Amino acid sequence: MESHLSSCLAMLLSAGVALSGAVTFGQAPQTGSKGVTTAPPKTTTVLPFEDFRFKGSVGRTIGDSDPPEFPQPAKPPKGAPNIVYILIDDAGYGQFGTYGGQIPTPALDRVAADGLRYTRFHTTALCSPTRAALLTGRNHHVAGTGVITEAATGYDGYTGIIPKSVGTIAEVLRQYGYATSWFGKNHNTPDWETSQVGPFDRWPSGLGFDYFYGFMGGDMDQWQPTLYENHQLVPRSNDPNYLLTTDLVDKSIAWLRRTRSIDADKPYFLYMATGATHAPHHVRPEYIKKFKGKFDAGWDVYRETVFEQQKKLGVVPANTKLTPRPAELPAWDTLSADQKRLFARMMEVFAAFTAETDYEMGRLLDVVRSLPDADNTLVFYQVGDNGASAEGGLVGLLNENSFFNGVPEELADNLKHIDEIGGPKHFNHFPAGWAWAMNTPFQWTKQIASHL
Repeated sequence: MESHLSSCLAMLLSAGVALSGAVTFGQAPQTGSKGVTTAPPKTTTVLPFEDFRFKGSVGRTIGDSDPPEFPQPAKPPKGAPNIVYILIDDAGYGQFGTYGGQIPTPALDRVAADGLRYTRFHTTALCSPTRAALLTGRNHHVAGTGVITEAATGYDGYTGIIPKSVGTIAEVLRQYGYATSWFGKNHNTPDWETSQVGPFDRWPSGLGFDYFYGFMGGDMDQWQPTLYENHQLVPRSNDPNYLLTTDLVDKSIAWLRRTRSIDADKPYFLYMATGATHAPHHVRPEYIKKFKGKFDAGWDVYRETVFEQQKKLGVVPANTKLTPRPAELPAWDTLSADQKRLFARMMEVFAAFTAETDYEMGRLLDVVRSLPDADNTLVFYQVGDNGASAEGGLVGLLNENSFFNGVPEELADNLKHIDEIGGPKHFNHFPAGWAWAMNTPFQWTKQIASHL
């Protein structure tokens, strides 16, 4: 799916490439036109670096020997920037206010106002492939991730395994002296290697990240998540106000402050991959109240209104034509009163989930801005890895796993729990019609590649 996101990958990779001209992993010697083997060009640095070797002479005593030397830690070039990369899950082009959507996102607004707002970016229509491409700068098939890890087939490009020959930007930066961290979602470790017995070489620690705090897999309960700190399970929180995104931001802020207090000159790469706004749409009640009645007009009106705002903002060309509603999706006006009431509530919860996530990202960015080297920090805020998800089906779900197991949910049953949606009792997901609206002006949703 093509969406706005940002062309930040090229910029991010260029930050790594600038460290050495061009960076390749395990590059073999070059073969010339006459079959003569030559050394790599001098502008190329081959990673990993060779192990340190003492080049002096060693005699029978210290007096007979050259002065000792110790290997020195890697030092990036002077002025190498810090990098903060935020990736929001299952988000659409027409979702955030910054791009014409009707959900206020002031933290993203501020990033756009202080920097650049990109309107052309290409992703795959699925999570793991997009993330593999983002982390490596390579085509997702080259990175062995043509599909999500759980659906790996064993064929070339679909193994679910990022090859050792395909280095991540974190590994490049780490070898050049960066502190590297990953917070949140990891859907790039083979599914069969995600237990506590490993192996761990394809966990974040094996992909160039010094520190990991987050979860393994495609989604996670926001109220009671299963989390890992590096390789160790994290005990469940007993805090009744606990929410995963808040925890991720708290841990990232603590890591930042710890890193800067120990070595303020060491540049850092912080990768924040939230579980939001992927289902389950879990959010604190006070946020849901803010959106009461905001979506009663339905997904058709939302899409038309957002499209006009997008043209005013210039985030789509002025001559863009709005793609039609797919025949598979019902018009809002054809729904019953009960359907409208339930579906509007599900969208209110999703909007609240988006708004609260943006608030938490703002907390992280406020700390980044407060640091002494804030002016030498690149911030990327990517709103979506594959577009908003239609996995809630035509009527939405109280339990997302109903979709994955082919179990239908009934409207009458779900209406009984309408006031509980967004809370810890359910693993809820909104209807496909709202996913279509969140992806304005594109025609389709997550899982179905589409473009204008």
